[in-house]
Amino acid sequence: MFIIRLIFRILLKVFLWFVILSAGGVLWYRFVPVYITPLMIIRAVENATDGKPWKWKHEWKNLEDISENLQLAVVCSEDQNFLEHNGFDWEAMKKAFKKNKKGKRIIGGSTITQQTAKNVFLWPGRNYFRKALEAWFTLLIELLWPKERIMEVYLNSIEMGHNIYGAEAAAQYWFGKSCRKLSKDEAAAIASILPNPRVWKANPPSPYVMKRKLWIKKQMALWGNKINYDINEIDHDH
Repeated sequence: MFIIRLIFRILLKVFLWFVILSAGGVLWYRFVPVYITPLMIIRAVENATDGKPWKWKHEWKNLEDISENLQLAVVCSEDQNFLEHNGFDWEAMKKAFKKNKKGKRIIGGSTITQQTAKNVFLWPGRNYFRKALEAWFTLLIELLWPKERIMEVYLNSIEMGHNIYGAEAAAQYWFGKSCRKLSKDEAAAIASILPNPRVWKANPPSPYVMKRKLWIKKQMALWGNKINYDINEIDHDH
């Protein structure tokens, strides 16, 4: 019995410390820019293992310095219920699960918040343990961050090309301009490669990427010209 109680106390302490540290980390990034993520390090190590340069391109930008076209494009492409859900889009997850059972290609149903949790705090992978951690961090992010902050961190941490992270690095790499100046077409092009950014190219796009880009632009037109982060005031049709 003593051993069981001891193990229980140790596990309880580990759990409490995990809760405190994880909540503290999420709260910290509520205010502090995210300059480096686990994925950046993992990719850099992979590059070094393959004899490639240990480097990546990334530059933090505040949300007001990122084109609203790109903000709208990623919502239309990745998570059209971003302003309405609390971190999980259950309907999208059900659809992805059904499609994955039928087809060979794995389709994700992750929201922008889930992707942010994975990008900033975790590592790539599909095992249940990592998905459980992703769910936990998703809950914390939705609880402690406003939607604007989620979008800001997402657009600064997402992989947008080979060794390219964040909106500014992507805009400079693909179109030679600041992310503030991205047009609707350019924003849609970048959003179109997010499911497979290390293989697909935003410029010049393949026929498949072009098809995705045109679909995203159509969705953007249905939404309107501007994202309003106040859910009660937003007017959209998708």
